Amino acid sequence: MDYRDFLESNSDVMLGKPVIKGTRITVELVLKKMSEGASVEDIIMAYPILTINSVKAVLAYASDMVSNETLIAAA
Repeated sequence: MDYRDFLESNSDVMLGKPVIKGTRITVELVLKKMSEGASVEDIIMAYPILTINSVKAVLAYASDMVSNETLIAAA
């Protein structure tokens, strides 16, 4: 699955934060809910416009961003 099929970033929507395509639901919101213990099913129940694949796309995007992150060692 390519997360680009499910996510988009547009400066006119949510200040350019990545969102689920066709919504104003941010990647950040989905990740926050999951970090608070929400399951994929919980998120879909709360936001019925989402699908299992759109939530998986959020996780794939987050994984890609973290894997390409450069860490700066503390001085």
